Amino acid sequence: MNYTNLLGKDNLTMLTDFYEITMANGFFCTGNGERTVYFDLFFRTVPDKGGVAIIAGIQQVIDYIKDLNFTDEDIEFLRSKNLFNEQFLDYLRNFQFSCDVWAIPEGTPVFPYEPLITVRGPAIQAQFIETMLLVLINHQSLIATKASRIVRAAGGRPVMEFGSRRAQGCDGAIYGARASYIAGCCGTACTIADREFGIPSLGTMAHSWVQLFDSEYEAFKAYAENYPDNCTLLVDTFNVLKSGVPNAIKVFNEVLVPNGHRPRGIRIDSGDITYLSKKARKMLDDAGFPDCKITASNSLDEYTIQDMIRQGACVDSFGVGERMITASSAPVFGGVYKLAAVEQDGQIVPRIKVSENVAKITNPGFKKVWRLFDKENNKAIADVITLADEIIDDSQPYEIFDQEHIWKRKIVTNFKAVPLMVQLFKEGECVYASPSVEEIRNYCKEQMDTIWDEVLRFENPHKYYVDLSQPLWDMKNLLLLKHGFGD
Repeated sequence: MNYTNLLGKDNLTMLTDFYEITMANGFFCTGNGERTVYFDLFFRTVPDKGGVAIIAGIQQVIDYIKDLNFTDEDIEFLRSKNLFNEQFLDYLRNFQFSCDVWAIPEGTPVFPYEPLITVRGPAIQAQFIETMLLVLINHQSLIATKASRIVRAAGGRPVMEFGSRRAQGCDGAIYGARASYIAGCCGTACTIADREFGIPSLGTMAHSWVQLFDSEYEAFKAYAENYPDNCTLLVDTFNVLKSGVPNAIKVFNEVLVPNGHRPRGIRIDSGDITYLSKKARKMLDDAGFPDCKITASNSLDEYTIQDMIRQGACVDSFGVGERMITASSAPVFGGVYKLAAVEQDGQIVPRIKVSENVAKITNPGFKKVWRLFDKENNKAIADVITLADEIIDDSQPYEIFDQEHIWKRKIVTNFKAVPLMVQLFKEGECVYASPSVEEIRNYCKEQMDTIWDEVLRFENPHKYYVDLSQPLWDMKNLLLLKHGFGD
């Protein structure tokens, strides 16, 4: 599916920060436009002070890059700004993307400072795609990370994404549904996400269905008659225990059971759901419907779900809306896109950004990311960022060390070293066979199972180490010294 066509636009090439166009013009005019450069997209902190994030949005990056082209309307708009060289505008009119692009596959657990995407190619092109890469990766990775937390809090109970109407725009709803499904949600209320991605669309009724009829009983009866095999009734329009559940039971007995059907469930969307679910469960069991499931919704997140389960809520599944689709507790993923190297006389020359704020110092050079797995339990030990030409030989012991406190060192043995990044584009041509959303979802689950529970906990998670190889650390340290940092 094409990202741009879905939103009704011919293309989104001009969805860029204006400085990327002024810089591109400047690169062109100074003869630097075709100079080969390397950019890394990475993030600095996990949202919600969590221990792990999940990357999502790679397919939309591929779709965007495939569609890059400047229309006559785009060129005329830029000409109207009276800022740009005519030869540069001709270059844009005949624009052909020719970069190499590598990325960590969607659904992979990822950690701060490791490159999620690396772009190599002409400076004009590599710089120009910055904004859209960040838009796509920041959004879907944020929602996937939040959804993963909520799914884990549910402890195996299904979680449905119900946030379309509270999403920040139509693309937020559609791609938020995609990201949440990748992270483990069982389905979505967003119908178009089912049509485009095959994500199961779920939902039954709103309170307006009940209000439209003359009585709650009539509303339930009409719904059961229309959907006898998928009858889930919303029982909190008036009073859950005094009318909602009793009327549901009455309809189950009068409409469904005589015709050989069983109720699917009830949904509670307000009130003290923990208390109400316990009472409702007893009422349903006593009436002969122990198989009738109870779904909870209403401004849920990982903490409320966790508390409900701890308090013994009789809830079988959860519908989560605004707090997942907007990641309201930490609504920014914080991905950045930084220059890491340039090519000069056939050599890769590293570049670094330094700052008094240590968190903003970048890792230089053309790099790749490795994940080390314990062969005995298949758990992830650490990630190592190396220079692109390095190989981690997992047949030999390997020393890892904390890049901030280099005296913290560990010799790793009996491990498997797996490079994480795959190539998406080679000289502008897509060379990656994209998996389906279902395949990405299954892969995400498998990969999350390799992460230790201590890293996954919500409060004070164990720090998962992302280390630098010795050659990369030496390179970084040399550049810091060159720029007046360090001893």
